[in-house]
Amino acid sequence: MISLRNHFLIAMPKMKDPNFEGSVTYICDHNEHGAMGIVINRPMDMRLGEILAQLDFGGEDINSPIYAGGPVQMERGFVLHSPQGEWQSSLAISDGICLTTSRDILEALAADEGPEHNLVALGYAGWGEGQLEQEIAENCWLTCVADEHILFSAPHEQKFDSAISLLGFDLSQLSDQAGHA
Repeated sequence: MISLRNHFLIAMPKMKDPNFEGSVTYICDHNEHGAMGIVINRPMDMRLGEILAQLDFGGEDINSPIYAGGPVQMERGFVLHSPQGEWQSSLAISDGICLTTSRDILEALAADEGPEHNLVALGYAGWGEGQLEQEIAENCWLTCVADEHILFSAPHEQKFDSAISLLGFDLSQLSDQAGHA
């Protein structure tokens, strides 16, 4: 099995699932038991300052978007970030990207002491054993190694096209039929 950890999962045009149509998902973990990722280009109608204020952390003026990270556990927060600071519940995904789920990182963001690069999401995308591999075989997804600039700095409306450009071809030239030799 080839792990897609630290890769982008790009929805093919035929993807009609409303949770993933037109999406770019950053894969945080992928092993023989399944996969977990965060959709990185679906901003919600909510700002980080609103969540920080609800938690009484301050930071009400922070205007960063909150992303719909996926359809699983939408009440749970996830922070993808550059590897700065030490947090209670954090996973290093690559040399430049970590995932944290503990409240201490939100407190740090409210105090302007958090990681320089971050993306906050509610919910995640999950696949059971063999499910993602089957969906890729069915031509539902394209994959490529993740790019930190796209993840943290590209405007959300450009992330899909930017991720596609990493592949070096025009998506309109692709067939939606999977080929097998």
